[in-house]
Amino acid sequence: MKIAIYARVSTQHQQQNQTIDQQLVSLRTHIAQNPEWSLSEDHIYQDNGYSGANLNRPGLDRLRDAASMAEFETVWLSAPDRLARKYAHQIFLLESLQTLGVDVQFLERPINSEDPHDQLVLQMRGAVAEYERSLIVDRMRRGRLAKLRSGQLLPWSQAPYGYLLDLERPRDPQRVQLDPVKSKIVEQIFSWYVDREHPLSLHHIARRLDQQQIPTPKGAICWNRTSISLMLRNPAYSGTSYANRKRQVPTQQRYSAMRPVGPGVTRRPTDPEEWIPIPVPAIVSEETFQRAQQQMQRNQQMAQRNNHQHDYLLRGLISCAQCQLAWSARTQAIYSYYLCTGRGNPRRQAEQRQCTTRSIRAEILDELVWLDLVKILTNPQMINHELKRAQSGQWLPQLLQSRMQTLQEATQKIEKQKARLLEVFLAEVIDRNEFERKRQELEKTDNSFKNQLQQLQKEAQKQINIKQIAQGIEGFCRRTGQTLDQLEFQQRRQLIELLVDRVVVDDQSVEIRYVIPTSPKGEKNFFCQLRLDHFKLIADP
Repeated sequence: MKIAIYARVSTQHQQQNQTIDQQLVSLRTHIAQNPEWSLSEDHIYQDNGYSGANLNRPGLDRLRDAASMAEFETVWLSAPDRLARKYAHQIFLLESLQTLGVDVQFLERPINSEDPHDQLVLQMRGAVAEYERSLIVDRMRRGRLAKLRSGQLLPWSQAPYGYLLDLERPRDPQRVQLDPVKSKIVEQIFSWYVDREHPLSLHHIARRLDQQQIPTPKGAICWNRTSISLMLRNPAYSGTSYANRKRQVPTQQRYSAMRPVGPGVTRRPTDPEEWIPIPVPAIVSEETFQRAQQQMQRNQQMAQRNNHQHDYLLRGLISCAQCQLAWSARTQAIYSYYLCTGRGNPRRQAEQRQCTTRSIRAEILDELVWLDLVKILTNPQMINHELKRAQSGQWLPQLLQSRMQTLQEATQKIEKQKARLLEVFLAEVIDRNEFERKRQELEKTDNSFKNQLQQLQKEAQKQINIKQIAQGIEGFCRRTGQTLDQLEFQQRRQLIELLVDRVVVDDQSVEIRYVIPTSPKGEKNFFCQLRLDHFKLIADP
């Protein structure tokens, strides 16, 4: 019988104490006592420094992948909390492995899946492990807040530019010191920005630092406006650092339309009353810091992105197909243009990655996109053609298509393995008992893949209710198509924001990505603002 083992520790302290080695030694010793069991080095899975509250673990993923290919029959662990800390995760993993024909056993007390007492013990242990973790996390959080409020702990995971931390006690606020060189650079940046006669912009400050060959905080090729802006906004430079300034919240807007969505969470400022002040050495005076904040506020109000003197129909909706950066709008003399922000990016110039896409006259691209939008709204047959593609399965989310394709390929591999197994049996390489055992293993795996494929097909069918979608789209086209010729610029702009997710441009082509509401509910929100909904691809936009 082929055996696998799995071990896990969650902290660096546990790794240093070699607790994962202790788990492996105990498991190896137990398996060695049974001569019928066979343990291969390839079937030893471990996760060093990974929390049991998270299923995203490389060792666990490799274990589950190998189980799906029936590479072993039983997996041994030292205790249920090594598999997962949360009881729901334990049950999910146990059922997933058992569905694949893999038996899960624990060294401290082997579990009999048919014994209700064993099941009760497993449930109780899982609930206790989950409770213990929640208790530890809460105690650490409250202890950290108590130290912050008493001024005994720094809120920094990394010291801001211009400060030095003590090597022995890096989180002690009393031992923070100023870097004699970098602190002067920070002071000079504030001085340039708030100069009463000749203040410098963020762009010119970055260029002057580059000309003086001053290294950046993270060793990049050149300084950028974002890092300088963050420095000017950091209150630590005026003598007070704040903890608990931000909290995690669900993201409502995509970071970039051309890049992966990400985790779906972002950080937002908390109420200033909840901030915890911690005194640190000051680099600039409070007056200089406040003048910098006022100057940044004035510059933000006068920024080009807030200038609506000229009308740009596709403002903020264009991306470059070459470098995937956004395009900006600019007017020179009497002509307006859209151009890629990667063309004049200093960092890209220093790295010799400057974008070479040519600019486009704004009125030409605006007219092209508007005429194409009118064509689509006045000809619903074009959308119906895409719905037919959806009915054939070509319109499903990419993730769902990939999962279905993976399962289909896996079932094909199982069929080939069945054929090879039959050939080996007919050639009398293995006996009938071995043949039946292997065949049953392949049947279990094949049935598991087929069940997953059926579930995905049902999920896909729920997402593609063609008739309902078609009725909603036709109704929307009827309501909007009759008044397209009478719309003013602001009304056209609102319609463009509702229906165009992105316009992707290069020197040879223009790709327009449309989003058509399928119900009146979908007409209330712009698609480009629904980051989480875009990631999940909800059925009722």
